[in-house]
Amino acid sequence: MTLSPTTQSTLDDAAGLFRKAKRVVVLTGAGISTPSGIPDFRSEGSGLWSRDEPLETASLNTFRTAPEKFFNWFRPLANQIFQAQPNPAHTALAEFEQAGYQNTIITQNIDGLHQKAGSKQVVEMHGTLRTLSCTQCYKQFPSEEFLKPFIENGTMPYCINCNGLLKPDVILFGEQLPQAAWQAAQRATRQCDLMLVAGSSLEVLPVAGLPIQALDHGAHLIIINNTTTYVNVRADIVITENVATIIPEIMKRAIHG
Repeated sequence: MTLSPTTQSTLDDAAGLFRKAKRVVVLTGAGISTPSGIPDFRSEGSGLWSRDEPLETASLNTFRTAPEKFFNWFRPLANQIFQAQPNPAHTALAEFEQAGYQNTIITQNIDGLHQKAGSKQVVEMHGTLRTLSCTQCYKQFPSEEFLKPFIENGTMPYCINCNGLLKPDVILFGEQLPQAAWQAAQRATRQCDLMLVAGSSLEVLPVAGLPIQALDHGAHLIIINNTTTYVNVRADIVITENVATIIPEIMKRAIHG
């Protein structure tokens, strides 16, 4: 992809902010994983919520009262996540951390692609598909051994300890955010001197309020997203391009100069 001189200059400015920063927070949304083949939720026509009503399919109430309905909706998404691999944006962020920069990733995604790419400091705000927990005895299991037969045959996951239904450790509508993750996200946000928002439309509270917290504590703000966000007007740099193209370019300049 050929980048315009203006974009090249903007990338250099962004890389400069990364090089100067002591503590970086990267806030990622569904848009960072769409290049890996995982659909986002709000894109017109292709987003999950353009086809499904979230409160009818992805709610805690539906899981409790009609688990088959939830799992029927969840099955194709689980397959896409199960098959997905990190894209260049995930890899570039992991390389930035490995280069010695203090970097916390706060993600709204449940796909585990940041960890697959090698990132260590990851705060998962909406849970993870990497584990499931029993709704009766609360024992937790790695998801792979249960998800494979579920994806292939539609076999609903049951606990091998007590035969209770297993729930993916993802946050459904009607569930509170995990408090430990929320506290870690707020702590990292208050301490950072640079926040990058990547692939998030910043429409879901309370996570959408984190950039304002960062700004209020004096941090710089960079936004890379295909659509505008409510906080664009306060950002130092806004780039409306594909994250899988732009983030590697910024990280390359930041690490190597």
